[in-house]
Amino acid sequence: MTPNPSVQPWWRSFTREHWFVFIVATLAWMFDCMDQQFFNLARDGAMEDLVGKATATVKGPYTTTVFLLGWATGGLILGALGDRFGRAKVLTYAILLYSVCTGLSCLATGMVDFCVYRFLTGIGVGGVFGLAVALVADSVPDHTRAQALGLLQVASTIGNLAAGLIGMGIGMVAVLPFGLKPWQAMFLVGSLPALLCVIVMARLKEPQRWVDARAHGLKTGVKFGSYAELLGNPRWRKNAWLALAGCSAGIIGLWGIGNFHPTITRAIIGDHLKAANLSVGDMVRAKAFWGSAGLLLQNIGGFFGMYVLAKIAQHKGRKLAFGLSLLLSFGSTVLVFWCMRDYGDLWMLVVMGFGQLSVFTVYAIYLPELFPTSLRSTGTSFCYNVGRIVAATAPFTLSKITASLGGDIQAFRIGGLCVSVVLLLGLAVVPFLPETKDQPLPEE
Repeated sequence: MTPNPSVQPWWRSFTREHWFVFIVATLAWMFDCMDQQFFNLARDGAMEDLVGKATATVKGPYTTTVFLLGWATGGLILGALGDRFGRAKVLTYAILLYSVCTGLSCLATGMVDFCVYRFLTGIGVGGVFGLAVALVADSVPDHTRAQALGLLQVASTIGNLAAGLIGMGIGMVAVLPFGLKPWQAMFLVGSLPALLCVIVMARLKEPQRWVDARAHGLKTGVKFGSYAELLGNPRWRKNAWLALAGCSAGIIGLWGIGNFHPTITRAIIGDHLKAANLSVGDMVRAKAFWGSAGLLLQNIGGFFGMYVLAKIAQHKGRKLAFGLSLLLSFGSTVLVFWCMRDYGDLWMLVVMGFGQLSVFTVYAIYLPELFPTSLRSTGTSFCYNVGRIVAATAPFTLSKITASLGGDIQAFRIGGLCVSVVLLLGLAVVPFLPETKDQPLPEE
């Protein structure tokens, strides 16, 4: 007798193949997130070495802008290729690209080649989210989709936490092998996920839903991975532009503002440690350690924020979860950028993680439900990665505001608060989006 899916745990409906697809997609996104966080941790140290301490605070955001532009470019290209040629195949190449180029980042000798490596890394990183969530959405039973995608996003915090723990470990080592500096060691460790490609290429199959839809599309003329179709069809166009506006707000909240919290943390810790009369090398290691500890605190909060908002999205609706997560992101950003002033205030990073990362679990559940199989990876990547292009302006704006106000840490705080207002603008589009809770995936 077939078990009733409504009365058994969702995961009991998974076959061995479902589990394999889910685990591979989750690891791909988890390692992707780990790579992102290594960049956030290494950015300030790299800039101090490559351009000098005097301009590191101002020029650091420029490297984030370059990374986000690469992210957006890769997401748009690889997302469309995933619909055309297969999610699993393109995902493999995306992982390989971001892993190799992350490792190359540790070889940078100046601002220009560092930005080149970060742009190329961003191309690979950008493709993973849309491909991974489309792969899972098309592979698992419909009644498990929201739970599986929510868990995939929650698990991404494990990658973030791993980056924080590894960064703390690197910061505690007095002498690193081969004369590496802490920021170089982080990038080198970030290259290891390339090993995952071996497993992916050997066993991972394309979802049957995609295989069937692709075969049908070849007979009927349905265009897969077509931006002309995405933006030409009234239904998909509306979903794409509205979701893009909402995604842009949340991405700006994290990547345009929130992920610069190590700058504030390092400044606070630097003031706290001045009395200890540490050597230059010890101070660098201490800042690397506490910057990583701050990341750890942020992602502990992020784990719980993603879990709570995933539950709200599953049980109360996607739109309510979307709006609530944007409000939480705004409030928690203001808390850290304005109120975190002393060593004892670092707990506020937990609150900011809860707020800012919660929105991303809503993206993972919601975006694949807005587009048909022929455009699922394309539409998801469009919303998530064009949002990166918009978000790429935020670090640039933050840098300009900081420089115009004197370039010190107080100016940096004010700049972050100014940019955070964008989070409230994202709320305006939520009422116009469709509610997809308990609805089947859309088709042509």
